[in-house]
Amino acid sequence: MSTKALIGILLAGTTGVIIFLFVHLSQDGGKIELGTKRANACAKGQEDCLPDVKYVDTQGKAYTAAELTGKVVVVNFWATWCHPCQKEIPDLSKLYEKYKDKGVVMLGVLTDSPSDSDLLNFQSDYAMSYPVVRASSDILSSFKYPQALPTTFVFDRGGHQVGRARVGAISAAEMEQTLGELVAQK
Repeated sequence: MSTKALIGILLAGTTGVIIFLFVHLSQDGGKIELGTKRANACAKGQEDCLPDVKYVDTQGKAYTAAELTGKVVVVNFWATWCHPCQKEIPDLSKLYEKYKDKGVVMLGVLTDSPSDSDLLNFQSDYAMSYPVVRASSDILSSFKYPQALPTTFVFDRGGHQVGRARVGAISAAEMEQTLGELVAQK
């Protein structure tokens, strides 16, 4: 085979891969639009959907998949010792207060084990207003054991995960934009 033919084959192959990646990555872009199949409700056990587990907050209130249907759900994994978590909690609390009456449920999944009184003190110190759920093996395995803290998952009203899990502290502006777009979708 001649050098020119080999170069031609390599260029054609490279061009094909680039076109495939461009088409594949630009089809969805992670945005959820009304009227698309992604705006429909998730089927039980479907990948990239809100896990069908029971979330019980420290006040004893249970959040089930059925109860969360039709709501924008934010699940934030955190720990009391985590400095980036401590930094983002006041911002998340402000956003929760702003959007909770617009169909947003925010659940802080606590991955360490402070006593109830230590947790109450922490919540007071960091102005934490959204519900705290102590991590269970069901919750951790359903979210594939987040490896870093904080890690935040956002789900649309149909239960579909929006974008990828956000590892690290999420900015108030980034979360505000995401929640604003999702709340506007009915």
